[in-house]
Amino acid sequence: MKAKAIVAVILGLLLLPGVALAGGSSSTCATKYPVVLAHGMGASAQILGIVDYWYGIPDALRQNGATVYVTSVNGMDSTANKAASFKTQFLQILAVTGKAKANIIGHSHGTLYTRYAISNLGLAAKVASYTSIAGPHRGSAVADVILGIVPDSLEWLVGDTLDFVYAFIFGDKNPNSLQNGYELTRSYMNNTFNPNTPNMSGIYYQSWAGKIKTMAVDARNWYFAATWPLLLAYEGANDGLVSVNSAKWGTFRGTQEGAWYSAGVDHYNLVNQVLGITPGFDAPGFYVSIVKELKGKGY
Repeated sequence: MKAKAIVAVILGLLLLPGVALAGGSSSTCATKYPVVLAHGMGASAQILGIVDYWYGIPDALRQNGATVYVTSVNGMDSTANKAASFKTQFLQILAVTGKAKANIIGHSHGTLYTRYAISNLGLAAKVASYTSIAGPHRGSAVADVILGIVPDSLEWLVGDTLDFVYAFIFGDKNPNSLQNGYELTRSYMNNTFNPNTPNMSGIYYQSWAGKIKTMAVDARNWYFAATWPLLLAYEGANDGLVSVNSAKWGTFRGTQEGAWYSAGVDHYNLVNQVLGITPGFDAPGFYVSIVKELKGKGY
């Protein structure tokens, strides 16, 4: 019976989208516990089943000795639903590795559903460290404005349309796009989510932010042409979707702005998108430095 259970766990892990074992020639990132990556909203471990969300980052970590796993949840869904899916995969990872804990690194909404899983779904004792990259911990004015623009009478239509797109094209199972949007508003995050999702003792919490310096220098930022100035007006410095202030959680480690000649580091650059074209910013190197530090702290 025990043998069958072990086989079932291993098969389940191998079927997880984007999950991979790792090992490398260097021991720079050989942490005591494995590294688990959690993607953000509107995507999965592989975007459209083609492009890796964490473009080139897991490979860079593996080459430096890290054991890396990439989880995948619905692109559009409530934080609680994503957290439940993440928890299942996280526990499978621990079962297969035989490790008591793991290091979580989340980007964007991946920082929120992992926080929820830690605080509200019983993962606290199984997490060594939590690293937040551009997490909207205090919400985003972008969500406020988008939901404010859509008339109440049409919200169901917008929500149903997005749900269809994410189910049919992206493969989400029973997505909930409207709920995902509501739960990223500033009022929800500050008045509901954060008070009910406290940091747990025994876990090292740290965070990083990104910052676009100008839209004029780098044509790659065209997709943030509307949201960057909007956030500047409402919240100040930002990466196009999340402000620097909102990204601060636990020990704030700083803001990634890129080289002096770059336009800055936007929300997608922080995960080496688009397709690794991030002039002035070495995304894989950034993550290697993060995991190297975690190793130094004994995690």
